[in-house]
Amino acid sequence: MKTIYTLLFAAVLLVSCGEKQAASINDIIATDDISQIKAKKAEIEAKQQALDEELKLLNSKLDALDTNKKVPLITTFVVKEQVFTHFLELQGSVETKQNILIYPEMPGIIEEILVKEGQSVKKGDVLARIKDGGLSDQLAQLETQTELARTTFERQKRLWSQKIGSEMQYLQAKAQYESQTKSVEQLKSQIEKTLILAPFDGVIDDVIKETGTVVAPGQGSEIFRIVNLSNMYITTDVPERYIASITKNKKVKVEFPVLGESLTSSVNQVGSFINPNNRSFKIEVPVPNKSGNIKPNLTAKIQINDYTNKNAILIPQSIISENANGEQFVYVVKNKKANKEAVATRVIIKTGKTQGDVIEVLHNLPAGTEIIEEGARSVNNGQTVRVINK
Repeated sequence: MKTIYTLLFAAVLLVSCGEKQAASINDIIATDDISQIKAKKAEIEAKQQALDEELKLLNSKLDALDTNKKVPLITTFVVKEQVFTHFLELQGSVETKQNILIYPEMPGIIEEILVKEGQSVKKGDVLARIKDGGLSDQLAQLETQTELARTTFERQKRLWSQKIGSEMQYLQAKAQYESQTKSVEQLKSQIEKTLILAPFDGVIDDVIKETGTVVAPGQGSEIFRIVNLSNMYITTDVPERYIASITKNKKVKVEFPVLGESLTSSVNQVGSFINPNNRSFKIEVPVPNKSGNIKPNLTAKIQINDYTNKNAILIPQSIISENANGEQFVYVVKNKKANKEAVATRVIIKTGKTQGDVIEVLHNLPAGTEIIEEGARSVNNGQTVRVINK
């Protein structure tokens, strides 16, 4: 009870003192004396500054003695320079320059098809035959006539060398023989067109016509599709802003999601034309196909190294925040004590390219800076934190 009365007395005393002080200040203000007002203001400010210093000392001592105070727990890491390799990710499709439809060179009925779908063939292999319509019989007769013309010519040649007979007979026999020989060659060339030959090494992808089908040169009479699966490449469009960094011989990582396969290649060709519709240029990337699994029009994902920095500062994207002005910032720790307590300090940064979960910092974060990782989004600028790194 005595304690309560003591507290009440102290409170009344403080109120009365406050009233006297207020009255005293009012009296000074009423004087309109600038020098007195400034002197009183300076006196009060000095007292306030002294009280602030005392409060700081008391808070510091309380922080040292209070082991149960609530301080945010955070983890940190020290940023360091490292190699940063950035890859431009694009999607393309597989193509081959040897993927064609085979048409007949002369009209007729397909007499025989000699290959099946999926069969590998060599350049010059006979794929099918078209009935020659009696050309072989004509050739046999013409060859007989040619043989007779040859015999006649050789006989006239011997006689003329002996000055027997006339020169005209010799020249006529020679002309007849040469004419017959050319006729045989022309007929043989026509007969050769009845054979459908493989134009290059490849695989018969499709047998379109059947034996007995009437075909003729031109659209609609394709007989086979042949594909060369060893001469494959990927084409894709690259945005024009990369025209200086995507050059010939650049290393490329290629992935085929459907096959679950990947390989390394390089840019073989860079287009010289910018498409005005999408502001892009084409590149070509060759792909080896030893297994034969890669097919034309297969979707491929490619990654091209367009930027490398050997002394980059990289941090996780997840720890970056943004203020109302659109500036990016992170928290670093300063004034770290022996008990692992430190002050969280906000640092405005400038970032560059990203790759996966990390981003390159271009400004205001030198190597050796200790940056807050876990807890980065729950602390405030100037707040005391405790580092609990393992």
